[in-house]
Amino acid sequence: MNTNVRNVSQIITPIQVLEGAGVLLKRSIASHSLDYLDPFLLFDHFGSDNPDDYLAGFPMHPHRGIETVTYMLAGRVTHRDSLGNSGTIGAGDVQWMTAGRGIMHEEMPQPYEGKMEGFQLWVNLPAKLKMTAPRYRDIHSANIPEVELPGEIKLRLVAGQYSSSSGAVTDIYADPTYLDVSMPAEASFSHPVAADHSVFAYLFRGKGMFGSTEIAAEAPQLVIFGNGEKINIKAASGGARFLLISGLPLEEPIARYGPFVMNTRAEIEQTLMELREGTFIKNID
Repeated sequence: MNTNVRNVSQIITPIQVLEGAGVLLKRSIASHSLDYLDPFLLFDHFGSDNPDDYLAGFPMHPHRGIETVTYMLAGRVTHRDSLGNSGTIGAGDVQWMTAGRGIMHEEMPQPYEGKMEGFQLWVNLPAKLKMTAPRYRDIHSANIPEVELPGEIKLRLVAGQYSSSSGAVTDIYADPTYLDVSMPAEASFSHPVAADHSVFAYLFRGKGMFGSTEIAAEAPQLVIFGNGEKINIKAASGGARFLLISGLPLEEPIARYGPFVMNTRAEIEQTLMELREGTFIKNID
């Protein structure tokens, strides 16, 4: 066994939850099985063939203390926020938002050609940046690098590095890697990862063998890796497609209340007081 290759420490089967105004989601992080994988606070997989599962969307709501990354596979999501931003992302696009000290926004999903599917990841901010100025960015699919590897493996580089290529999403404090990897039958994929980063793969198509001891997983499942500097994944006979995500742990205390993630309960209480008093949104940089 190559001790440099990470083994699988846990496999999470997502649970179904209702969020927003009634959107049905598959949730892997922020569940009873896995509350938190530092620095990742939440991971949701949304999508359905039934528009009733998502059309109610996420009407205007607040966030503080986190960054969110939304990656679309199909359909569209229209965004509007308290910074005055608005826009629509579609298949292959990314929406990156730093909530920082506070933002109000809405996300309203819509099918396109009868399809809707995507992912949302919440990344924690360190204490020193919890109250940073909020910001928002859309990244079009055409600006996300795509790499074709030997053996017909295809990789989309949302964030981080792959060989000499850099991902489209930058300036996230946790220095994440976010890859969308498509593998044909029986193909093998290896990727170096920082030894001090938390690493998971979210398998959303097919089956595969993960880690140094080739633990089997089947979509949809989230695979958490243990210690090491490299990950190995082998697709099963039907191929596999997964997200590979890693980030630097903050190792700070967290206090969370719905869409707010701070370091202390007192900071949460302060946030709730600002919401009640109408001072949550601050326009001075």
